[in-house]
Amino acid sequence: MEAAGEHERDGERAELRRAEYDLSVLAPNGLRRGRSTGSCATAAVRAALYCLLGGIRLERTEVSLPDGAHFISVPIKDVALLDDASAQAEVLKDGGDDPDNTHGATIFAQVRRNGSGEIRFFAGEGVGTATMPGLRVAVGEPAINPVPRAMMRAAVAEVLAELQAPQRNGDAGWREQGFDLTIGCREGQAIAPKTFNPKLGIVGGISILGTSGIVEPMSMASWIASIEVYIRVALADCRTGDVVAYLPGKIGRSFAAQELGLPDKRSVQIANFLGDALDFTQQALAEDGRRLPVLWLAGHPGKLAKVLDGVWDTHSSKSNMAMQGVARVAQEMHTMNRQHCGAFDAGLLQQMKEANTVEAVIELVRARDESLSRVLWTEIEARIAALAAARVPNVSRVAVRLFDLDGRQLGAGA
Repeated sequence: MEAAGEHERDGERAELRRAEYDLSVLAPNGLRRGRSTGSCATAAVRAALYCLLGGIRLERTEVSLPDGAHFISVPIKDVALLDDASAQAEVLKDGGDDPDNTHGATIFAQVRRNGSGEIRFFAGEGVGTATMPGLRVAVGEPAINPVPRAMMRAAVAEVLAELQAPQRNGDAGWREQGFDLTIGCREGQAIAPKTFNPKLGIVGGISILGTSGIVEPMSMASWIASIEVYIRVALADCRTGDVVAYLPGKIGRSFAAQELGLPDKRSVQIANFLGDALDFTQQALAEDGRRLPVLWLAGHPGKLAKVLDGVWDTHSSKSNMAMQGVARVAQEMHTMNRQHCGAFDAGLLQQMKEANTVEAVIELVRARDESLSRVLWTEIEARIAALAAARVPNVSRVAVRLFDLDGRQLGAGA
């Protein structure tokens, strides 16, 4: 079998016009970025396919990122042909300077021809299986999230194109043959109890995650310090009547840019540190002796609704999930007999309390009554706003906008 470094066809690569995302460039907080488990699994799929279809053992491969404009270069730990129909490759997970539970773990992919014409996903050793509704994958499916699945499907298509698979030896075409992708993690069963997976009903190991392919080192003390800098820059950019927005994650970014019309410098990614962000805001405003007209908080209730339980550091290692707080608001609305709240019957309330994710609660209430859903999330937005406002007396108005994982607005708007 041919030994090789990264195998590429210059003409085909040039057509993609992608730029390398250089992980050696530090994040704004001075910390190293890393590769997501999804990127590692995708690299392993590429290496295993090259071994199976081309007889090539890659030492490194390029993984296309979901943004369509960049790729990262990923070293391959090991690759081997298992039999005539399958191969396996391994990648060492490097989470950068983020305290990632999977940092240093071995992510592997077994690729096998299946003759179905489809790409199918399976959970290997150390990767969990979903057993409860409300996740991004169906019950019974391996815990491989949609974006990593899309990355792996794209990787298969890329490798087939790079190897010009259909023309090999008169074969009818590997494209039509299909492949089974079994994704695993050598240390996954030991890592999983350190994550939320047991509470989420994911059994047997870790999840393969990632929305950008990159791990941003956000959950660190030094990142908290950098958030203060970002906030001071945002506040300094404000003029009379202007606003700033704080976003726990990427959900809400388009709202801040498109609906609020905010430039990047006034749309601050605060990660899990909502309490610190509010305190930094109050301190900066008080020092300057001025007020901020409007502060927006925009994101998924899985983070922001933790405030209902008095949680201001929303990292999973420091807080429980937000379902109980959301269910408690629904219970109080039912008890107080608010308008449209008769539909919060005992059965629905119990389902909400027993849900394994906030997204599952969103789906439960929405399926029952769309208008009821609006009433609930509008009330929760108002409560979050009131709690946050108490920490920033120099802000005239705190407004909250909540979205589901698909970016759909939940409340009625403010």
